[in-house]
Amino acid sequence: PPAGGPVPSGPPAGGAPSSAPPASYGQPGQTGPGWPGAGHPTPPPGMPQYGMPPYGPPPPGWPGPYWAPPPPPRPHGLELAPLGARVVARLIDIGLVFLLNVLVNGWFVWRFVTEIEPVSRELTRRLLNGESSTEGLPQASAQADGLQVVILLIAVALWFAYEVPAVANSGQTFGKRVMGIKVVPLAETEQLGFGRSFRRWNMLGLPVFLWSCCGIGFLIQLVDCALPFFDRPLRQALHDKRGQTVVVRLPRQSDIPTGTSGPSDTPSTGTSGPSDTPTDRTGGSTS
Repeated sequence: PPAGGPVPSGPPAGGAPSSAPPASYGQPGQTGPGWPGAGHPTPPPGMPQYGMPPYGPPPPGWPGPYWAPPPPPRPHGLELAPLGARVVARLIDIGLVFLLNVLVNGWFVWRFVTEIEPVSRELTRRLLNGESSTEGLPQASAQADGLQVVILLIAVALWFAYEVPAVANSGQTFGKRVMGIKVVPLAETEQLGFGRSFRRWNMLGLPVFLWSCCGIGFLIQLVDCALPFFDRPLRQALHDKRGQTVVVRLPRQSDIPTGTSGPSDTPSTGTSGPSDTPTDRTGGSTS
């Protein structure tokens, strides 16, 4: 409109509606580098252009600046492991370690229960009768204390032998292998190695020695394993932060594009006739 004249509120007579953005984005007709077409405003001073962080490509028809959410992190190009898969993998590993303890530690546990049975029987009787006094309780033998230490030592040793070498060599325990997830270093691309695997494990394994201290060890392990539900953006547990590792999901067969051949593809067994073109090892034609 002429200078000082009224601004029309509707489209020109007989014309299409104006595609100019709202006045809050700039004056109609102004353009800027990277902005889609005439009629869009020049970004305010100091603001980045389209297609540059923190702005990404806008949805179709979006009139102004668009804040694109950052993409999820992909360590070494791999997707972060789903939390559900990590929980199931840990439960599988706990079950296998428990079975190892039943086989190796079972006799010591039975002896320990036998030693403390008089104390536990008397405590149960007093609780059922509503007695709160602890005077006159039978004392557990010194052998019970020794058995408790042996049981915890064996449990920690079995857990160590099950998890640390497996994670150091391949990044996977049996549970992680079943769920298709893997522990990888946060920065490097090589395998973890024994030292880093041990540092990662000891945040979970060593609190076992504190199980007898009013469950403090179990509480530490619970907080450790619950941290990935709140940690962003890498979903690291305390033991992941200790070992500078992250858990990723390995590509599944369904994620590989159809027709893409890999090292594990089965070679064709068909016979070649006179009209077949011979190929070399790299798949290129030799003719």
